[in-house]
Amino acid sequence: MSELVFEVTQEADGGLVAECLTESIFTQADNWEELRQNVREAVAAYYFDRTERPSALRLHLVRDEVLANG
Repeated sequence: MSELVFEVTQEADGGLVAECLTESIFTQADNWEELRQNVREAVAAYYFDRTERPSALRLHLVRDEVLANG
């Protein structure tokens, strides 16, 4: 396993949520740096008893924007 991809969304309150696209791993944080650390910790906890672990973690920021039309 080479990489896990996390979809990152920003909540209305400004917090960030990261959800892995292939495993049941989910975490959240108040800022980007805290989210990075929380993702690392969540992945370590998920794989704590396995010998094979991902070599990279990709955080993919998803951003929605609503524009007024008119």
